[in-house]
Amino acid sequence: MPTFSYSARSATGELRSGEIELPSREEVIGYLRRQRMIPVKVEAKRRSLEINLGARIKTRDVVIFTRQFATMINAGLPLVQSLDILARQSENKALRKVVEQVLYDVESGNTLADSMRKHPKVFSDLYVNMVAAGEAGGILDVILLRLAAYLEKNDALVRKIKGAMVYPSVIMAVAVIAIAVLLIFVIPTFQNMFESAGVPLPGMTQLVIDLSAFLQAYWWAALGALVALAFVIRQVYRTSGGRLAIDRFLLRAPIFGDLLRKAGVARFTRTLGTLVASGVSILEGLEITARTAGNRVLHDAIMNSRASIASGDTISEPLKRSGVFPPMVVQMINVGEQTGGLDEMLTKIADFYDEEVDAAVEAMLSLMEPVMIVFLGGIVGSMIVAMYLPIFDMVNAIQ
Repeated sequence: MPTFSYSARSATGELRSGEIELPSREEVIGYLRRQRMIPVKVEAKRRSLEINLGARIKTRDVVIFTRQFATMINAGLPLVQSLDILARQSENKALRKVVEQVLYDVESGNTLADSMRKHPKVFSDLYVNMVAAGEAGGILDVILLRLAAYLEKNDALVRKIKGAMVYPSVIMAVAVIAIAVLLIFVIPTFQNMFESAGVPLPGMTQLVIDLSAFLQAYWWAALGALVALAFVIRQVYRTSGGRLAIDRFLLRAPIFGDLLRKAGVARFTRTLGTLVASGVSILEGLEITARTAGNRVLHDAIMNSRASIASGDTISEPLKRSGVFPPMVVQMINVGEQTGGLDEMLTKIADFYDEEVDAAVEAMLSLMEPVMIVFLGGIVGSMIVAMYLPIFDMVNAIQ
């Protein structure tokens, strides 16, 4: 959508200028007139490469927008005026443009939910459906506050998982760099010394020297093989069967699989609980939850549950058959269904598993640290021992 810069005079004669993103120049003029301003100059503006490529809307920006929006609606401000204020005060240029477009669509007669639906990268299906439920029930401010709380907790969960991966990733990177430096720069020095001495080399030493020679001659092939492997895994993950196989493998992985499972349960229960509490139907809520699961195995289990409910079954029974969700979760959901307090029960499960994720992250990191140190020390130590074995043989021969 093109960006237009404009200057216009207000009802008091004050000259105002700004930018807005709308489909055409005529629509910009119409928008200004609806704001009781007289257009003076409207022209298309070339998109800034920096804004197009660098602008990014973070979850934190959406949370702040949502909380401020809820406060204004609760205070009795009209919807259009609230959006206009939020657009003007937003520090994120990309978010400001999105809010301006939402404001324009609302002024054109669309509902808030339909206006937000046009920007899926900013407002997810969950967000839009909850806003629609809030508009229909006249509790938009309550829904927005609930949305902000959900986004904050979900973002915290994602950051925990990413944080848990930082330490092992750094250690592995250091290990690869250390091994490469030893093989390319250090081992050749020993190799020249051994060749000049003419001593027979133990098998372990010869293996390290052969690896060094291969890496020096074909480092580009090794690097290309790693890139090709990453590309193949990425392409396989894009296929339905490949993603299912990889996600199933990740869930079964030792230590990390348990963390992923608990994080998935926390996200599923919190998302579904938030939707159900906001008035979204259980079938629609399960479909949205499945799309935000982040794991194909969980997605399939949730969609199977949805199909069973559509056929008259309960939620808990297909979840139990999937074997993905822990028995405690299935039992609590079953109790929530029977007592009519499903949303509250789902929220309790989510809070419990948030704490479980914290404990799992701490346990994984405490276990990873000695394992990674032993791994790195073992490889580097083996290479050093391999290089010193011939030297010991030379010393023994001299004696």
